[in-house]
Amino acid sequence: MLFYIILSIAIMLVVLLLSLFTISKGYAYKHTVDPLPDEQEDKNDTDIKENY
Repeated sequence: MLFYIILSIAIMLVVLLLSLFTISKGYAYKHTVDPLPDEQEDKNDTDIKENY
C-alpha cells in the first residue's frame, strides 16, 4: 500500500513540474507585431482607388 502512495506522489510531482515548466515557457514567448505599411504606399493605394 505504501508503494502506491509513493508512486502517486511521484506522478503528482512530475505533472506539477511539467505544468510549471510549460507555463514558464509560455510566458517567456516573445510576441511580435507586423510593421505598419509605409505612408507612401498608403498614398499610392489611395491614388489608384480615386482613378477608378
